[in-house]
Amino acid sequence: MSRPAISVFFPAYNDAGTIASMVVTARLAARGLTDDFEIVVVDDGSRDHTAAVLGELASLIPELRVVQHAKNRGYGGALRTGFASATKELIFYTDGDAQYDPREMKALVDAFDEDVDFVNGYKIGRSDPLHRILIGRIYHWTVRLAFGLRLRDVDCDFRLFRRRIFDRVELTKSSGVICVELMKKVQDAGFRIREVPVHHHHRAYGKSQFFNFPRVIRTLFDLSRLWIDLVVRKVHLKRHSLTSSDQEAVTSSKQGAARDRQRLVL
Repeated sequence: MSRPAISVFFPAYNDAGTIASMVVTARLAARGLTDDFEIVVVDDGSRDHTAAVLGELASLIPELRVVQHAKNRGYGGALRTGFASATKELIFYTDGDAQYDPREMKALVDAFDEDVDFVNGYKIGRSDPLHRILIGRIYHWTVRLAFGLRLRDVDCDFRLFRRRIFDRVELTKSSGVICVELMKKVQDAGFRIREVPVHHHHRAYGKSQFFNFPRVIRTLFDLSRLWIDLVVRKVHLKRHSLTSSDQEAVTSSKQGAARDRQRLVL
């Protein structure tokens, strides 16, 4: 396909030590792939100096647009805002913690063509402590079987897809299970998915927000409700409109796009 317009998006939460390098590297990568791109970072109520770092970056990088959540909305909330804020034909996203290399965006773009709607990365190897690797594998196989997902890697947050998929896919979750919700709804809507191997790197800054006991319990509960909705009741096969909170996010974001390097506070 011709050089596509791309929205590069990072959700960020307490990623002050990594987000600058991610934005700069993504900018360099995007320049080599397209003449029309934007970089969107959603700061999900960070408690460290992520906001200050992003403010400095926004004054230096014209393609960067920063969306601020006054309060933490959860990983799913950050993704929903970022997806709604994107304005280009294709959306690429990965996390702001630098466990994936934005330069590998090229592999996803190279795999994209007219017969593909969604390119999903899968980890070549997981660079995490042993307990996280074991929990991750259990989670992957449980989710894959329970939701009937035909994917090599359900929770690899390194993805490129057409923005128009959200004409048919409505995301509702605010927690990390939004990745399961996204892939289940994309698959069941009949969108064409291609998978590409990508590298996973050791976390150099901060700590995972997932691997603590209370959050694991909440995730299991959230997954159970999602399974009932998507597998038993199949409510996602009905057409939905955007939730009011997402409408507010996209409206504020589009207003911000018309004002160079202006920070948005949602």
